[in-house]
Amino acid sequence: MPLYKEWNVGNHGLAAIWKVEEPESFFMERTGMVSDLKLEKRRIEFLAGRFLLKHLEADFPLHNIRKDEHDKPRLDNNSFFFSISHSWPYIAAVIDPYDEAGIDIQTWHPRIADIQHKFLSPEEQILFENDPKLMTLAWSAKEAVYKWNGKRGVDFIEHLPIEVFHKNAPNYHMTIYFKSKIMPKMVSIENIINIDFTCSYVTNSQDWAIY
Repeated sequence: MPLYKEWNVGNHGLAAIWKVEEPESFFMERTGMVSDLKLEKRRIEFLAGRFLLKHLEADFPLHNIRKDEHDKPRLDNNSFFFSISHSWPYIAAVIDPYDEAGIDIQTWHPRIADIQHKFLSPEEQILFENDPKLMTLAWSAKEAVYKWNGKRGVDFIEHLPIEVFHKNAPNYHMTIYFKSKIMPKMVSIENIINIDFTCSYVTNSQDWAIY
């Protein structure tokens, strides 16, 4: 059973990371689902993500998942908030019965420096010291907030600046100032560091107005 880690998120959430070593049939049998995606690896990722939701919550209604107007997967009446991420062969998922959830997993990208200008401001590029692992960590953290928000039109540099970065390995806590037009928020992110990947997840948020 390649469950890498399972943990609590905030007051009510649960999250887990799974390393895929099983065939597609393993996930089909345990979810009662099939995928029509053309590539086998993509089908396994899709099914493994659903499987992990069921692992976290046995009563999770997988067949009720629908995409909203922003293409964010949701359940009817938001009976659970959830987020899934995959970076082969790892799958990460988080669920919460009360609050929006966001998680992202990224295997290390040695050439990420070539694209850092697309998601890091000049000041953030200095902060992360051209280090491929720290840049991947920053990308994963912003992705987690993007999924937590779940709406289109978010620019990673303009709307998701990193305000706090604690280099207290191995966790590297971050705070991102989410510049929402409706209500700006300070969003806290924790990270898990592994020899193969980084995983970032939103732990809580607070309205900017209270700061």
